[in-house]
Amino acid sequence: MPPLPGAELVQTPLQLYRYLLRCCRQLPEENIRQHYRHTVRQSFRVHADEDSPERIQQIIKRAIEDADWVMNK
Repeated sequence: MPPLPGAELVQTPLQLYRYLLRCCRQLPEENIRQHYRHTVRQSFRVHADEDSPERIQQIIKRAIEDADWVMNK
């Protein structure tokens, strides 16, 4: 079960970034939201130069799975 509707529509890194920030808004406490927003931004910057389509799809899949785990925690 994806954390928010639309996870199956995420195709690009920018869509993933926006999707994960929307997931952060659903978290219960402000300090937790800030932590995960910071983590999402850092990861986006670290992987910004990724150019392999296969690797990008792996990152997207893993990030959505991780978001699902965090949202269900």
